[in-house]
Amino acid sequence: MSDKLGGPPPLESQLCYSIYSAGIAIQRIYKPLLDELGLTYPQYLVLNVLWRADGQTVGAVAEALALESSTLTPMLKRLEAAGLVTRTRNPQSERQVLLTLTPDGRALQSKAGCLGQALLEASQQSPKALADLNESIRHLRDTIYSRTEGWQAPI
Repeated sequence: MSDKLGGPPPLESQLCYSIYSAGIAIQRIYKPLLDELGLTYPQYLVLNVLWRADGQTVGAVAEALALESSTLTPMLKRLEAAGLVTRTRNPQSERQVLLTLTPDGRALQSKAGCLGQALLEASQQSPKALADLNESIRHLRDTIYSRTEGWQAPI
């Protein structure tokens, strides 16, 4: 799939670019809704991890999102300043910081349900078609991660 000079194929022929640009398109659909909630997309992802299982370590949240812990720290400080999470030292291990949702952070979970509906409407796909696509992309991601040394597939 490369051109005659041996370079990479055009962007529109590259799966990585299609996935990347689809992610940007989805974030553009989500942005006005997230703005109403006072969240950025990365903050929304962190909250999703905590909505699934509250009281996790910073390291566990970073691993779930395939990020470095140091990348999360400034964002977590902003979430804490906004009153959505608390950060406390783990009494069993002072080196670990635990993240806990506040009541306001927990309350955003029900308000964030509109994002899935917005994606469904914008994509003009059925819920089953989007679920099947999601499963295929997750399978591709997990297969690639299984061959990437030092990294594990996120949630």
